[in-house]
Amino acid sequence: MNKTVPLLKPIKVGNFELNNRVIMAPLTRRRATDEHVPTPIMQTYYQQRVSAGLIIAEATNISQQAVGYMNSPGIYNQQQIDAWKPVTKAVHDKGGIIFLQLWHVGRVSHPLVQPGGQLPVSASAIDLDDIILTPEGHKKHVTPRALELEEIAGIVEDYRKATLNATEAGFDGVEIHGANGYLPDQFLHDGSNQRTDNYGGSIENRCRFVLEVTQACCEAIGSDKVGIRLSPSGIVKGMYDSNPVALYEFLIKNLNRFKMAYLHLMEPYAALEPPERYKHFMVPVTPYFRPFFEGPVITNVEFNYETGNQIIQRGHADMVAFGKLFISNPDLVERFKNKWPLADWDKSTFYHGGEKGYIDYPPYPKKTS
Repeated sequence: MNKTVPLLKPIKVGNFELNNRVIMAPLTRRRATDEHVPTPIMQTYYQQRVSAGLIIAEATNISQQAVGYMNSPGIYNQQQIDAWKPVTKAVHDKGGIIFLQLWHVGRVSHPLVQPGGQLPVSASAIDLDDIILTPEGHKKHVTPRALELEEIAGIVEDYRKATLNATEAGFDGVEIHGANGYLPDQFLHDGSNQRTDNYGGSIENRCRFVLEVTQACCEAIGSDKVGIRLSPSGIVKGMYDSNPVALYEFLIKNLNRFKMAYLHLMEPYAALEPPERYKHFMVPVTPYFRPFFEGPVITNVEFNYETGNQIIQRGHADMVAFGKLFISNPDLVERFKNKWPLADWDKSTFYHGGEKGYIDYPPYPKKTS
């Protein structure tokens, strides 16, 4: 492998020696059962992409309450743990490293997918103006229930248990999903958090939940096996903050005390036009926030071979996560290494379904002599 190319250089992350800096981003594909149990084709899917320096497996529900999306996998019962074991073994058998992304969607849910038809929960009872797929078709989101103060510790405990469950399932580590408008994000932003207790109001208070979750995960398996994903300029799922720069400076600086495996920063999606109130919308994210974190940084969203190498070369990131490119190019690292053409993806097969658009993308045909 050409180690003069930044993306192809090895790097140490936690106690792991990654062969390259091409990271497989966590990708929701919804191929689990209706009971959120991983399926056998997921073994093939992840093993096909094992050349990534690190695979971050898809967002995975930490509890029944955490569920928002049909057929997304879980890690909260023994059946799910046991079904993940062949997946991690398939990756390890090929020499790969795999983390699991831990997920609580918060208000991005619906009573039709919640246990007992309960309301989804959030930091505050603030509507999300969007729709979601349920067993009865697409429905408008409902107003979530604001978590009671005494309930929050239980959710932190769910993260801790999920971290231990992931380890039992064979994962090398976990990534806390703190981005894209899900529960941790809902606590962080003053547009979705209007609490008046110790978890709302000031930046310090709004960061409390994320920092407690991080501490619980790190104490469970060791901080060198825990990463976190954040989206400082994220506007999806109704996210808004009056001062995201100060918010994320504080949060990232305070994450340093855990000495985590990595920080995973998402750039804003170019196709999304920020609302007028987002005049402070920051592009790009990673070069600005990189100096505040003392460990390795992964950057993500719409990078390619050229821009990925550039951002590492400039010292703004240590690794680059690729999402859609890994969907249609299971051998992405080999294609980068050899400068082979990249295959296009079929967006219609991103979610649900079976093998089509999931495990049937072929590797690049090698020439035979």
